[in-house]
Order: sequence, then C-alpha cells, then structure tokens
Amino acid sequence: MKVPFLELISPCAEIQDEINTAIQRVIKSGWYILGPEVEAFESAFADYCGVSHCVGVGNGLDALQLILRAMDIGPGDEVIVPAHTFIASWLAVSHIGATPIPVDISIKSYNLDPDLIEAAITSRTKAIMPVHLYGRPARMDVISGIAKMHGLKVVEDAAQAHGASFQGDKAGALGDAAAFSFYPGKNLGALGDGGAITTNDGELADRLRSLRNYGSKEKYVHTAAGVNSRLDELQAAVLRVKLRQLDTWNQRRKIIAALYSEQLSDTDLILPSVEVGEESSWHLYVVRTCAREKIMTHLAAKGVGAMIHYPIPPYRQEAYNSMPKDFGRFPISDSMCDEILSLPMGPHLSNSQVGYVSDCLIEALG
Repeated sequence: MKVPFLELISPCAEIQDEINTAIQRVIKSGWYILGPEVEAFESAFADYCGVSHCVGVGNGLDALQLILRAMDIGPGDEVIVPAHTFIASWLAVSHIGATPIPVDISIKSYNLDPDLIEAAITSRTKAIMPVHLYGRPARMDVISGIAKMHGLKVVEDAAQAHGASFQGDKAGALGDAAAFSFYPGKNLGALGDGGAITTNDGELADRLRSLRNYGSKEKYVHTAAGVNSRLDELQAAVLRVKLRQLDTWNQRRKIIAALYSEQLSDTDLILPSVEVGEESSWHLYVVRTCAREKIMTHLAAKGVGAMIHYPIPPYRQEAYNSMPKDFGRFPISDSMCDEILSLPMGPHLSNSQVGYVSDCLIEALG
C-alpha cells in the first residue's frame, strides 16, 4: 500500500463541480482583483472565526507582516516568538525591521510556554506572537493576560489552525489580530498562495486594507507606503466553496488522530494530545521518538510518506546567523527538532491507510 504524506487531489475532486462553477463565475465576471468574490469570502471567513473583520492578502507571511506594520511596530521594537516554529513567524518580524525574541516551547503542547514569556519582556517589547503549531491552540488565556498586564499586542499566527478553538472561541478571534495562510496544504487551502487577517479592531482592519493595496483607499491616492498583497478573486471563489467543507474535513482529521492515538498507544512513541477546552484542527499529527531515522527508513521502504516539521529551528538557520548568540538557550526546542515526526494526515485518508501506517510504525519499533 502507498500512503503519501499529503494528497490534494481528492478534496478538490469531492467538490469539483462547485469549484468549476465558482471559477467560471469569476471568469465570466471579468473582475479578478478585489471584487465581489473577495468581499464575500472575507465576510464568510470573518463570520466563521467569530470576528468583525477579515482582510484577504497574498499569503500568510504577508498577513503577519502587515499586521505588525499596521500596529506601528518596526525598527527598535521587539516581538516575542516561539523558538520552535516555521520560519515565517520570525521573518515577519525581521521584515518590518523589528527583532524576534525567541521563547522556548512547552514540552506538552509544543506551543509558546507562557511561564517563560515575562522573563523575555523588555522596554522594547511591543507584541507577543503565539503560534497555534500543528493546529493545537496556544494557551491564549494566560498569554493574553500577560500581554494586558504589560500593554502588549497579541498577534496570532493561525496559519495551521483553521477551525481550531480555545475555550469556545475560534482561532482568529483570540488576539488583537490573527494571520492565516491558505497555502494548498492547509486545512483550508487555496489552489495557490493566499492569506487573510482577522480582527475585531475596525481601525486596524481599515489600515490593513490600505496597506495591502499600495497604501491606497482611493485610486492613485496613497496615504502610506503600502505593498501589493491582495487575495485574488479566483482564489477567494475557491476558498468560499472549500470553507463550507472545513468543519466536515476537520472532523475527519480528528477521527484520524484518534485512530492513530488508539493504534499507537502501546508503543514508545510520544503521542500528541489536547487539553480540556482545546479543539485542535489537527493540521498535523506529530509524534516524538528517539528512533526517528530508523522509523523513517522503514516507512519509506513500505511506501509511507512522513516528514519533519521542522528539522532546523529559526535560531539555527543561516538567515539568523547575525543574531547574538547569548540571547538564550532553548532545550525543549532543541530536543524537539531531533525527535519529531509527522505522520500522513488529511481528511481523505482512509481507516485502512491509517491502520497500515500504524502497523508499519509498530514494525519499525520492533
């Protein structure tokens, strides 16, 4: 049996007629940038997340970067970020001239450890950027409490958390603003790049709409040095169709995660979990093991795709060689990078495929 790590054909095939209709609607309209499809998707996604505003942009990195810019964060400022995350979380901070300040993660949740945040706050700190890594929401109650105490903004990196929730509120409504990616492999993925920002702050949303469009609200009138980062009509039309399936697909992911956890419960693998009040989107199912190389070799021989998210933390990347080497140590992130392994996950994975992957893992562990 072949079990690819990620399969993107089946989800589109399931709703192919609706996607075709949406694409044809855009083509027949002759309107491809910032038109009715984007407005309709922004409204639908804002409603889904339980917020007042959604601003469609070009991709998830732009979403993070534009939020920080709209909050007037820039050179000389600091933003607290997880030590273990995809590098986009850090790049967004660097690109606006601010400094990412890494804080280690929790060994249980793999998210920003709230107990370590206050020690990293300085007079230059302007925001905290929790990442809902792998789809599990960060401890937003504690993080928001710390931010309020110190007068800081909270920017959610929700790129992997479409549909996740914490204490009844959806990701995207848990901070001052949130950034989403619609990269094709996400739970809500476009047929190309795309992103969005959600917020309840109307003034911030208004500024973001200007910044994404060359700093312009009125054609050829530019009040800020903005960028060109706009979710296009075709992607918005497709996302509107797929948004209607998101909860169903996420529920299937939850079932798959439960199957993995049941079938692998008697192994030495450290399995992911969620706490009461948390609802993961199960973007990824990530286990930890000291026998990773052996397992990956065996899985590959058996036709099973597996990946590492992420093998090199940002603070070890060449892109950040210029950072001071005395900014701290991150023992949990260091050990995570050596042990994590992502198993195949997606709404169209069959029970038999999940069983096959589990059997292959048990074989590998011997």
